[in-house]
Amino acid sequence: MKILAFDTSTEYCSVALYLDGETGKTETLAGHRHSELLLPMIREILNKGRLELTDIDGLAFGAGPGSFTGLRIACGVAQGLAFAASLPVIGISTLQAIAHQNTHDKIIVAIDARMGEIYHAAYIRQENNWHTVSKPILCQPQHAPALPGSQWIGCGSGFDIYDRILSECYNQNLIKINYTCYPHAQEIAQLAAAKGISDFHTDPAQAAPVYLRNKVALKESER
Repeated sequence: MKILAFDTSTEYCSVALYLDGETGKTETLAGHRHSELLLPMIREILNKGRLELTDIDGLAFGAGPGSFTGLRIACGVAQGLAFAASLPVIGISTLQAIAHQNTHDKIIVAIDARMGEIYHAAYIRQENNWHTVSKPILCQPQHAPALPGSQWIGCGSGFDIYDRILSECYNQNLIKINYTCYPHAQEIAQLAAAKGISDFHTDPAQAAPVYLRNKVALKESER
């Protein structure tokens, strides 16, 4: 199986190529240059694999939540490439991609959503599959959902910024916090491969970002 994956949901831009269980990757701190950097990075990794886009079995992208602009870039590029090469495409949760970086089996993920809020989800790994314990939501860190049991690990930029609040919220649940975690194309490719091509959309128009929030900034009266 050959899967091309990419993520532009944060300030980083990453691309990965999954080839029959092995994953090559490239990544850079893009700032606001994702639209400029993404296609050249895709070409670079295909060249390293001595592949053309038409050799790929499917495309995967970081569907969100994350930066509104970044999610639209990744989805738009995925749809464009899929239409051009007649490839199936799938969006992968950035929250689950962060969880997949960990070898531990109980993961709380919190991504900074700005405006004093976080994107939050919790997962348990069972037989190499992630099961959702707390579905992805947008909330204030002090209102993060309660979780059962202990031995959880926290990760994601939400824990970097709201460390004290989330540590107090999950005082009885957490055993550790992994800091400076963000989504990577490598995990997006691996999660897509685990699903199988049958779960990909054959119509690229069906691939869509996951925003969780309908507005991107506070009004002056709300600040």
